[in-house]
Amino acid sequence: MTLRAVWLHLRLPFSVYLLPVCLFAMTLLPGVGNWWVALWVLFIIHVLMYPAANTFNSYYDKDEGSVNGLENPPPVDRTLFWVSMGLEGLALLGGLFVNIPFVVFILVYGAFMKAYSHPAIRIKKRPIASWLLISTFQGGFVFLMTYATLHDMSLWELLIAPAEVNLGLGTVIAFLNILALYPVTQVYQHVEDAGRGDLTISRLMGVRGTFINAWLCLLASGGCFLVFYRAQWPFWLMLSLLVPGVVHLAVLTVRVWKNPAAANYRAAMWMTRLTGWGMNLFFGIILTMEHHNWPVELRP
Repeated sequence: MTLRAVWLHLRLPFSVYLLPVCLFAMTLLPGVGNWWVALWVLFIIHVLMYPAANTFNSYYDKDEGSVNGLENPPPVDRTLFWVSMGLEGLALLGGLFVNIPFVVFILVYGAFMKAYSHPAIRIKKRPIASWLLISTFQGGFVFLMTYATLHDMSLWELLIAPAEVNLGLGTVIAFLNILALYPVTQVYQHVEDAGRGDLTISRLMGVRGTFINAWLCLLASGGCFLVFYRAQWPFWLMLSLLVPGVVHLAVLTVRVWKNPAAANYRAAMWMTRLTGWGMNLFFGIILTMEHHNWPVELRP
């Protein structure tokens, strides 16, 4: 494989659209504290951990058509497997400079993603299980992972800690957002998934069902955000920044209803881009205000 082919399979641009999960968790901290540690954690998750999972998945799927974050995937060989292992090794090594719980979180995430893609287990071919588990790990798990790491807490300490309403609600929101968007990233892969014998959740729901699910889960997420921000100005700011993504989703839904073929790679990726950048901008504003001790009033 060429270096360019390996680079493309890392799908680094797509990591940007997963960034809101971590930024959201960071807004719950009473002041992020050491920003260098926080940036190092974000780097490990988005530049090492996610690409390690992406390359592992690409190696075993050997996609020829568009996949999540990559319109024309180059052919793969064994090189990609070793790139995946190397990236995960670097993530674990980098995690040692943060704390041991972070290393454990990376190991757990990596083990799940291998079970998701590897032919011996291949959770991916089980539609409901893969949908729920991806939403759990890329949503709620990474949210808690970020929060716990920056608090120097293990998963066990996190589970037995006194209940905090915002932490629990934030975990549910992160889960719901991936629950909404994950099937949309599969909606243009139906033919290729069928050829491999993978009954994905999007194939199970159908093209129209995929978009109905997106609306229902996003509306549920919006309701949780309304409660989380207590209907105050941060909620309305977030809503305004998501207008382009919501409008695009509405237009796309109408087109798909008339012609399911309208649910192509570029249309689905534009929705991901618009919602991802809207959320990144929103949480970036909140974190900047918290850093400068401007009143945000996010915590009860």
